[in-house]
Amino acid sequence: MELCYPGKMPIDSVLGGPRASLLQEPIPGRSMLIQGDNLAVLRSLLDRSIRFDLCYIDPPFATGNVFRQSEERTSTISSSTSSGLAYRDQIKGSEFIEFMRQRIILIRELLTEEGSFYLHTDDKVGHYLKIILDEVFGARHFRNDISRIKCNPKNFQRHAYGNSKDVIYFYGKSLKSIWNDPREITSDREMEQLFRKVDASGRRYTTVPLHAPGETLNGATSQPWRGLMPPAGRHWRSHPDELERLNQQGLIEWSSKGNPRRMLYADEHRGKKVQDSWVFKDPPYPRYPTEKNMELLMRIITASSRPGSFVLDCFAGSGTTLAACQELGRYWLGIDQSQAAVDTIQRRFSETKPLVEYQFIRTEAC
Repeated sequence: MELCYPGKMPIDSVLGGPRASLLQEPIPGRSMLIQGDNLAVLRSLLDRSIRFDLCYIDPPFATGNVFRQSEERTSTISSSTSSGLAYRDQIKGSEFIEFMRQRIILIRELLTEEGSFYLHTDDKVGHYLKIILDEVFGARHFRNDISRIKCNPKNFQRHAYGNSKDVIYFYGKSLKSIWNDPREITSDREMEQLFRKVDASGRRYTTVPLHAPGETLNGATSQPWRGLMPPAGRHWRSHPDELERLNQQGLIEWSSKGNPRRMLYADEHRGKKVQDSWVFKDPPYPRYPTEKNMELLMRIITASSRPGSFVLDCFAGSGTTLAACQELGRYWLGIDQSQAAVDTIQRRFSETKPLVEYQFIRTEAC
């Protein structure tokens, strides 16, 4: 499947376009903030031995707005004056799609084979960008369409449902991308509901089936175990040898009718698997227009990178991705052309104790 529109550039032309002239050479093993056009900067990074385990971006959403910033408040208005300007989000239609596609192509090239990409967008342009992401990364490398609750419910007077969410598309560069399987804390009440049984020693547990949907034609998981076959249309979750090992350890409970189930204990529970609907509301007093929630970025970075990984955000904005990386022990590279964004990031890190050390690089155009 492919999205066709006027002005769609061949991939070779995207990769071979103009490079940014960096006024300083990046220092290996250091976090970096680069001020400049991210398209030209990304191309210049292709020529260096810099690759990333993770990229998260929160780019423009093709809203047609001009975003402004002041010390007292941040506002979104449609005026063309430059006072307090943060950035202009005025590229729309096929021009916007191509703007994003070119950057997505470069980002994919800059990821390691274990790399992951998260694109934060909204429901007005997200369906177009999903097709572009499938083109560039391959549909089989799609991981999740994450709904993010961004605010409290609104009662707009319009003939439509309220809008309190946006979307994050998650892709891997390959099928072996870094994944740390994040978990959420399970409350005491939830634990009591999940683990209703108690064994002779007083440990809470629950049981789950030993079989799963789907048949395997010739595999061991479709073979008999202890004289039992999995039900029609299902297969054993584990090899019969593993089932025997679990049974010998007393981890399989047999019903009065001879049906086996796997025992799972509450004190070995790692927490709830994180699902694809998240509640991370936007900060009420943002440093910069469209600033995102710190915990949101910490979840993404924790899930899809390791301590010491190099993380990219080429629409750095308020620097929340960079600050989350700093807190979690990752190196980071942020890119933004906006002077307001660069000032916000530098002020943010100058206020930390101890001060955050990073290399600040301007491009020749800056």
